[in-house]
Amino acid sequence: MDLPLDHLRTLAAVVDAGTLERAAAALGVTPSAVSQRIRAIEQRVGRIVLQRTKPVRATEAGEALVRLARQLAVLEHDARTALGDAAPAPRIPLAVNADSLITWFMPALIAVTERLPATFELHREDQERTAQLLQDGTVMAAVTAQREPVAGCLSTPLGRMRYVPIAQREFAARWFPDGLTRAALEGAPIVDFDANDSLQSRFARRHGARAAAPRHIISASAEFAQAVQMGLGWGMLLPGQFERGVADGSLVVLAEDTVEVPLWWQRWNLASPLLDLVSDAVADAARTSGAIA
Repeated sequence: MDLPLDHLRTLAAVVDAGTLERAAAALGVTPSAVSQRIRAIEQRVGRIVLQRTKPVRATEAGEALVRLARQLAVLEHDARTALGDAAPAPRIPLAVNADSLITWFMPALIAVTERLPATFELHREDQERTAQLLQDGTVMAAVTAQREPVAGCLSTPLGRMRYVPIAQREFAARWFPDGLTRAALEGAPIVDFDANDSLQSRFARRHGARAAAPRHIISASAEFAQAVQMGLGWGMLLPGQFERGVADGSLVVLAEDTVEVPLWWQRWNLASPLLDLVSDAVADAARTSGAIA
């Protein structure tokens, strides 16, 4: 199967842009040319590669080709750099969970840009779902809770994020006067990051809760911690988010028990200096961070 590189680039551009028209503008060609290239790919592989939705989405076959297009772009950059050519600044798409992004991940990006004039496209997703972005070719690497490597990827451990149950002092006095009883855990409001956040409910079940407690959804890491600190509900916070409040008495640790979430770094299995640079920077940032044990 012979797939011209410009056709693969066009497919990736369409998926990124969401429409054929916007992809055509980005590529500097006509929408008709984009459509012809997509049809040519589909004829060559004998499968539909795009779902003509709004925005367009790659089919399973299309995801494999988008991933190939982006891997070829990485290898092309590495080759041009090795030859001494003036390669354009690479665009590095990564997936990372919100808590990692706010606590330890950013120094890794700084370390890369000190070595290379790269730009980043960060996709913030729950650590349980970042691996899917790697699988469908949206990103080249991801911080994920999934240990098993995605097909065509390498997986290495980063460490564990340790979450501590925290509540504002007045909130704890109101809802937990007798400690972490089953009734208190089922009645006290919790703060969840999003609809898929299970940290708080997992902790509550571990301590005897059977029914779900009322939940607030705060889908921003800084505001999530602030909601707990102000007494909207109780929640699992990371080191660095609660120590000052515990020290001044405004916050209390509900239990010495913690919830640990192991994190893994998954990346495409390519012999790539660019990917090596990013991976080394991420590993260094995780190792030197107080948020990762």
